[in-house]
Formats: sequence, structure tokens, C-alpha cells
Amino acid sequence: MEWISSPEAWIALGALTVLEIVLGIDNIVFISILSNKLPAAQQPTARRVGLGLALGGRILLLLSISWVMSLTAPLFSVLAHTFSGRDLILLVGGFFLIGKSTTEIHDKLEGKEGEAEARADVTFASVIAQIFLLDLVFSLDSVITAVGIAEHVEVMIIAVTIAILIMMVSAGPIADFIEAHPTVKILALSFLLLIGVTLVAEGLGQHIPKGYIYSAMAFSLLVEVLNLSAPEKEEPAEETTEPVHLHRPRLRRAVERAIEEEG
Repeated sequence: MEWISSPEAWIALGALTVLEIVLGIDNIVFISILSNKLPAAQQPTARRVGLGLALGGRILLLLSISWVMSLTAPLFSVLAHTFSGRDLILLVGGFFLIGKSTTEIHDKLEGKEGEAEARADVTFASVIAQIFLLDLVFSLDSVITAVGIAEHVEVMIIAVTIAILIMMVSAGPIADFIEAHPTVKILALSFLLLIGVTLVAEGLGQHIPKGYIYSAMAFSLLVEVLNLSAPEKEEPAEETTEPVHLHRPRLRRAVERAIEEEG
């Protein structure tokens, strides 16, 4: 416990806590979207269980840091590119996230009408299983990040615990906000699709700076917030004007004018 008297450890604790919260935003969005498919009475429980699994997974990975770091060792190579255990996990998680977000967007835009029909095929166990699978991917990335910032396992565990507790408090309002605004839900699913592509790229050895991803997400969210806060204009009861006016070709107008003059 000598880290308690170390100013560097406290600075690392604060920085790591903030970073874990930022890195956990995509996890919250995914858990919120999945839990909202359940009946209202089960949604808070699903969010708590999902974040509890995230906390437990992160702590277990932190307690086995040597094994986690061994996942970065090369396993095999394909076309002059070496793959590690971490790469394979990122690839599986990325493709799963791409498929899941694409399916959700399709169901939202072109799926069957009615929440009852949409939620009939979803069970609590299936939602928790999907959350657990993505928690594994997000936890692995989070733990590797934590190892690169802090030196003491105790600091890492405290930072992760604080971040998860904050996410537990904020998960409910975030889920309610996403459910109440369909456009925000589509935007959140687009975020998950983007994150899935990023995970696949990382698994293939193409590093994409997280700052670019989160900056794009923040800008898109800001535009959507401005759109939601803008006052709605009252539209006429019957709209007779065309939404887009297409101009006729000049030759056709000349022919029609000549016919009218002859007539």
C-alpha cells in the first residue's frame, strides 16, 4: 500500500478513472440499447448485471495481468501479418458489433411494427449473454490501457471500480434518453457500427487513434442535441408543394412551347 503516499499514483488514479469512463461510453450505449429491448421491469436489472459483469471481468483481468499481456504475443502469421490472441478477440468482437448494430438499424428502420412483437423474441438470458461477449472485448482493451498508465494493480482496480459505479448511475438516464429519441438511437447504433469497424481494423494491425473516433462521435452528438433543442416549426395542414422541384430540360420546354403556339 505504499502507493497511497505517492503523488504520481493519485495522478494516475484520476487520469485512469476519467479514461475508463470515456472508454466505457460505448459499453454503456451497447448495454442501453440491448436492455431497452426487454420489458420495462427487467431493464434496470439487465443494466446492473451487465455493468457488474464488466466490473468483475476487468478486476479478474487485472489480477491476471501476466496472462493478459501474454495475449499480445504473436500466435501465427497470415500474409506477412502476425496475429495475437488480443487481435483475434478484437476481430471477433468487432465483427459481432458490426453485425449486431447493422441488424438493429435494419429492424429499427424496416423491421416489424410494434414493440411487443420486437421484444417477444428477446429473453433476459440472451441479452446478458450478448452483453457478456462484448464486455470481454471492452474489458480487455480497458485493462491493457490501464496497464499502460498505472503501475500498481490496486490503483487500476480502484479506478475501474469508480468508473463502473459512475456508469451504473448514469446508465439509466442514458438508456431512457436513447429510448425516448429514435434519432438518437440510430446515432448510437451508428457509433457502435463505427466502433466495430475500429475493432476489426485494430485486430488487423491498423491502429486508428481513439481521439479521432471520439471527436467524430462528440461532433455528431452535438449536432443531434442542437437538432433536438431547435424549436419545431408549425406546418400547414395540407402540404401541396413538391418537396423537390425538378426542372424540365430546355429542349422539352422549347418543343412544348412550339406546340402551344401552333395550337
